[in-house]
Amino acid sequence: MGYIGKLLHLVDNEADVYCKDTPLMDAINRVITNLHYPVASMAATSEDDSLYPIAVLIDELRNEDTQLRLNSIKKLSTIALALGVERTRAELIPFLTDTIEDEDEVLWALAEQLGNFIPLVGGPEYASCLLPPLENLATVEETVVREKATESLRMIAGDHSPADIEKHFAPLVKRLSQGDWFTSRTSACGLYAVCYPHVSVALKSELRMMFKCLCTDDTPMVRRAAASKIGEFAKVVEMEHLKGEIIPLFNSLANDEQDSVRLLAVEAGITIAGLLTESDIESLLLPMFRSAASDKSWRVRFMIADKFIDLQTAVGPTITKNHLVFHFSGLLKDVEAEVRASAANKIKEFCTNLPADIQEAVIMPNILPAVKELVCDTNQHVKAALASVIMGLSPIMGKDNTIQHLLPLFLILLKDEHSDVRLNIISNLDSVNKVIGIHQLSQSLLPAIVELAEDPKWRVRLAIIEHMPLLAEQLAPLGVEFFDEKLNSLCMSWLVDGVFAIRSAATSNLKRLVSIFGLEWAQNTVITKVLSMARDPNYLHRMTTLFAINVLAEVCPPDVIAKFMVPVISNLAADAVPNVRFNVAKTMALIVPSLDSHTIEFQIKPCLTKLHEDEDMDVKYFADEALVLCH
Repeated sequence: MGYIGKLLHLVDNEADVYCKDTPLMDAINRVITNLHYPVASMAATSEDDSLYPIAVLIDELRNEDTQLRLNSIKKLSTIALALGVERTRAELIPFLTDTIEDEDEVLWALAEQLGNFIPLVGGPEYASCLLPPLENLATVEETVVREKATESLRMIAGDHSPADIEKHFAPLVKRLSQGDWFTSRTSACGLYAVCYPHVSVALKSELRMMFKCLCTDDTPMVRRAAASKIGEFAKVVEMEHLKGEIIPLFNSLANDEQDSVRLLAVEAGITIAGLLTESDIESLLLPMFRSAASDKSWRVRFMIADKFIDLQTAVGPTITKNHLVFHFSGLLKDVEAEVRASAANKIKEFCTNLPADIQEAVIMPNILPAVKELVCDTNQHVKAALASVIMGLSPIMGKDNTIQHLLPLFLILLKDEHSDVRLNIISNLDSVNKVIGIHQLSQSLLPAIVELAEDPKWRVRLAIIEHMPLLAEQLAPLGVEFFDEKLNSLCMSWLVDGVFAIRSAATSNLKRLVSIFGLEWAQNTVITKVLSMARDPNYLHRMTTLFAINVLAEVCPPDVIAKFMVPVISNLAADAVPNVRFNVAKTMALIVPSLDSHTIEFQIKPCLTKLHEDEDMDVKYFADEALVLCH
């Protein structure tokens, strides 16, 4: 047992029987004893004082409280720095190697710490001393601990020299690969890619044979781990071995009896496809992708639908046109809603990635019919996924095809019974306007948009408000009169909506509309209506008047603020509701920088002085803040 082990044994037994032979450990021993017997601490030396924090951390490594042990593990670097690199290698690391019987959270933290320990053990030449504790952690039952240990092993592998990889790291991979328990074999799968490039030809051959054994392991969990890592292993294997050994192993995993193995093979297959030529992909991998797209397990089909854009990029345009279009169309019509939704979410990107000269020829006969079916799908999640991307097809299909084929679909989705479907359509209106023009937008979609402005779902109404400035910009060529006729009344009605988020968004919307249509329009149509709300019997509407003034003041000149807004604000200072009165003070604080000294002195200050004497504490507080700004 090293000094650290002895020291911790001492803590457990509270007996001064070990560590008498070195000044450092004897001092730490005295400090730890003082932790248990506070009276003795009065005799602590200055040396003890300097070691006190370290002793506390070491003591907590064996504390019954899991959180204290966890905190100490997270501060292992502090202990290592105090001990020095030699003692860390000789005593701390061996102790940690034997300490794997603990809570999973503590072991996970230990695995994470050890991945950053190389500078604390003396640098890369001593990196191999960290392998034993991480090897132990890579065999524990808890998956997250094994994964973190494997991650740390991969990190420190980069600091090993080729000689150390062959002498220390490769034997570790062998031991894990040949372990009796599946836990060690699953961890081993993630280490081949970082080990293989740095070893001799003979050892490479041995590693490939061991990886083959993992791919054909009797335990499904090991085959799953192999399937998830075969792609990155393929990247470091020589091309002749990739085609002759790795791809047959991959095809074996892709046809595994367990769907959890097959679905992981999909992503690995995409990685391998990126390493091969088109002819090799067609002969070696394409059968697997075809099989996955029609797999009996919906989880496998979902995986290939989810990764379809990556697959499209990996195989190239020729194979996509000749083979993948058919399978993508099939996934859009899959019997499982989850698969259809995943595929529908990829429609825009899939079509965008097609070569421009074949886009229309591929989309019209293959993708569009499936899209038309999805618009009427019985599952709301499928329609929501489609609604989030279908507008993006307009730039690809062009004006004529959009008007003829897509506009009717947009209108159906805009009137869908599910709010998230309507919301997704509204959120992408700008992409359509660029293609079909404002006249077509106003004739076809605007009536449906106006209808949605009064939607029962407040989030839908909010989305319409947020897109109103965009619509206003697009409608500007038709004149401000057109906007006033179609949408102005909506903008004002939102100011008295029953939901605060709508009222708040409506006030911000007014500011942006003033920026678009100008101050004259604001004075004639907006400001008068907003200020008239100050006389509304509902105090929430009176507060909305103040909120609207706050944002309008940012785009209105000082004379307009002083002439029209200040009198209304002053009148509201006598409101019966305290919430209105303290918002008057906040509004005055906002507009003071825009006002001339005369208005401040004779209109703002008297009002704030009166509010300063208000019986409500909040009103007084905000009035005082505003008065400071006035001075």
